[in-house]
Amino acid sequence: MASLCASTFRLPAWTSQIPALAVLTLGMLRLYGFAYAVPQLERFGGYTGMALHTALALVLLGIAAFLARPDEGPAGLLMNAGTTGALGRRLFATILVAPPLLGWGVLAGEDAGLYGRRLGTALLVCGHMIVFAVVVFAALAVGRRIEVAHARAEYQVRQNELLQAFMDHTPAVMFIKDLDGRLLALNRKFEESMGLSRERILGRREQEVLPPDIARHTRAADLDMLARGTPVQRQEHFDLPGGPRDFLATVFPLNDARGAPYAVAGVLTDITERVAAQREVERANRRFLALLESAPDATLITDGDGIIVMANAQVERLFGHVPAGVVGTKVEDLVPGPQRPLHSALLRQYLQLPDPKPTVLDSGLYGLHSDGSEFPVEVSISTFQAEQETLVFLTVRDITERKQAEAERAERYEQQRRRIAYTLQHSLMGEPPRLPHLPSAHRYLASVQDPGVGGDWFDIIPLDGNRTGVVIGDVMGRGLDAAAVMGQLRAAAHALARTGVPPWRLMTGLDAFVNDLADQLVTCCYLVIDQGAREVTLCSAGHLPVIAVNPDGFARRLQAPVSVPLGVNDSCGGLSFQETTHRLPPGSTLALYTDGLVERPGTDIDAQIDVLAHTLGTALKGASADPEILDQAAARLIATLIPDTAAHDDDVTLLLIGVPEPDRTTVGPTAGEARNC
Repeated sequence: MASLCASTFRLPAWTSQIPALAVLTLGMLRLYGFAYAVPQLERFGGYTGMALHTALALVLLGIAAFLARPDEGPAGLLMNAGTTGALGRRLFATILVAPPLLGWGVLAGEDAGLYGRRLGTALLVCGHMIVFAVVVFAALAVGRRIEVAHARAEYQVRQNELLQAFMDHTPAVMFIKDLDGRLLALNRKFEESMGLSRERILGRREQEVLPPDIARHTRAADLDMLARGTPVQRQEHFDLPGGPRDFLATVFPLNDARGAPYAVAGVLTDITERVAAQREVERANRRFLALLESAPDATLITDGDGIIVMANAQVERLFGHVPAGVVGTKVEDLVPGPQRPLHSALLRQYLQLPDPKPTVLDSGLYGLHSDGSEFPVEVSISTFQAEQETLVFLTVRDITERKQAEAERAERYEQQRRRIAYTLQHSLMGEPPRLPHLPSAHRYLASVQDPGVGGDWFDIIPLDGNRTGVVIGDVMGRGLDAAAVMGQLRAAAHALARTGVPPWRLMTGLDAFVNDLADQLVTCCYLVIDQGAREVTLCSAGHLPVIAVNPDGFARRLQAPVSVPLGVNDSCGGLSFQETTHRLPPGSTLALYTDGLVERPGTDIDAQIDVLAHTLGTALKGASADPEILDQAAARLIATLIPDTAAHDDDVTLLLIGVPEPDRTTVGPTAGEARNC
């Protein structure tokens, strides 16, 4: 029956395994009867007894039938390769071996006349209790390990899900490859660019996913980057399934704790449509260096009064005194003079404790070398009883290298943190387009109090004809949260501007976007420069005024209705945004900036804006709207308003836009060309 059910795969596995266990049990009964010399287990009633070799055959046949389908039913529970399978096999082996051995031992004792049947039964029960107690505790230990491993696996899964969610919400193409070019991770933007699902991409080499020419080019670039060992940033042109695209590609290696590369990561920002800059994520390599232990430590044993009674050979290396020379002296003699009261007080306080425990002290303790030099030490102190007195065991270690390593590690960590933050902010901010008909210059300074990222942003958006959109904004707050909101707002503003909406309508759309974000407040200013009409139309949401400088150096604030910041109006409506239009003389320059440039504790912000306007007017008086001149003017503004950039505590963004008289032979893109960009 067991064989028939095992060969019929439509039946559940237990239909064959249960009869197989019954066959196994019949054979085991005969074997137990033989082992315990119990004839009643060798036959059934008046029937002929079972031969021993028949019992062995039944045992083997039962095992074979039970394991005919080892991956299903009870056999699957017992034979799986996991922890539960291993635990089950051990328990099963214990059940098959321990009770028969215990029974055999008890019967052997009874047959030898060592004890009677009642004592034998008690011993058998006690033996079973001990065996099963050991089995229970072993099962509990295995179960605990499974729980810990499961918790760790769940935590790792959550971390991976967070990382994947972060990548999927990044507006840039992101991927991670191993050193052979096999894709290990990617985001949703990668799928959209390639027109393939993630399941068809992951685990495949780039030659199987990308067009052949692109695959060869990227592979060569990756190998070159790995040979250099440093991140590489370059502009690339790819012919993708959706059409040719231009990317700003950043490729960098991922290194293990030893500094050896184990993967290649890349971030590609699509600059064809001037979308939001890529949010490049670098996994900061954990470069925490292990502190080097010194040679074997100096050991001193003192009595309760601090007199050294024993010293090891390392005392000479550490303090410059031979061990015999320090025996009989006070331990304070090995401490610099000004530090001796502190060391003595610490030792007395320790010995006065009711139950002194071993303690390690490494703060403010110094040792004195025989040549007069001082060095920081770590002291491990404990006590032990020797005959009628209490001895103090002191282990002294020179931690000079550790202190130096800690300082160097902190400095390296701060430098690495700043570099990673700068790369992330640069990726989110992007590079504004270089328009030949509209020269510009810009500056961005990150706050020194944060990891180098913030909520300031700006963008230059080519529109139709001679019209160009310019936006600048400031997300309240600092750090990664503000930078994340900034990236979303910059992308939304860019997309709305490309639709050609007027400034007040764009600001209304951004306000609705910010209202969907929790507890966000944003100031923003959007203006449209029409070089053909020599006009600028602007709308401000709580942002600082735009400064306009005429060719003769006269600087003025462009008056505009300043509404509330984005995020103040609720879903039920509020104050509307209004726009205004100003005429601009040819050769004018516009200055847009955030509050970090002009806001200082204890100063009037209007006075600082006047300083900005005066400095800009002086720098641009009689000068043409040239990118180099604008860049020099930007540098001069930063130097004037922020003398000490290394100690500045707020993000600073400055954008200078030159508005020369339009050249009719080289105008901006037409409406159709702007849509095709």
